[in-house]
Amino acid sequence: MERDDDHRTGDHIDRSRQQWAQELPDLDTGPMAILGRAYRLSNLVRAGIEATFAEFGLDRGEFDVVATLRRSGLPYRLTPTALYRSLMISSGGLTHRLDRLEKAGLIRREKSPEDGRSVLVALTEAGMGLAEKAFRTDMAREAAQLQILDSAESETLAALLRKLIVDLEDRDGDPV
Repeated sequence: MERDDDHRTGDHIDRSRQQWAQELPDLDTGPMAILGRAYRLSNLVRAGIEATFAEFGLDRGEFDVVATLRRSGLPYRLTPTALYRSLMISSGGLTHRLDRLEKAGLIRREKSPEDGRSVLVALTEAGMGLAEKAFRTDMAREAAQLQILDSAESETLAALLRKLIVDLEDRDGDPV
């Protein structure tokens, strides 16, 4: 069975831009070439990333918590405030994730040694191992998705995306 797009020369964004060019020929759809593709790329890879985390019994939000703790370095613990700011979620959203992760034995809540009224979220040994295994698996799968790009193309694309993101964060304020 032949699909309509089997012999295409462009991608979904090219086709959308062509349609808009016919309907609104005076409008520059150039931003779609970049931002539309970034959005489309995110949608295309999301399911695979989420499936990877699910293999480890985590949803994406739970992985974000254990990964943030793991990459924070020794002693692999942060305040809830530092966590939810890093994750760009509400404190209520974090509490729900922490409850699930604590029940699974991946994190524990500890009293702060500096201030007994404060709580720290600490990664357990099980959480550390799971975070590392899940992240290694995710990076291997993401690398496979990018294999069409050679190393120079990858570096150029990463540099251009960084340039755009830094500018947008500077202009709009980075919430992290």
